[in-house]
Amino acid sequence: MAILREQYPEGTRVSLLQMNDAHAPEIGTCGTVKGVDDIGSIMVHWDNDSNLNVVFGEDYVVKI
Repeated sequence: MAILREQYPEGTRVSLLQMNDAHAPEIGTCGTVKGVDDIGSIMVHWDNDSNLNVVFGEDYVVKI
């Protein structure tokens, strides 16, 4: 988790590339990283007010 926390520190802006969730924001939605939890999920507050986490290795974001 330490590497993910270094790569995605709080405040990092990201854009969604893929998320395997029926309630996922649209591809291309941007958001702000709030942190990385102990199982490696990137906690994001999306610009559409969603708070779905990015599951590392299953969902994909890119830093912007």
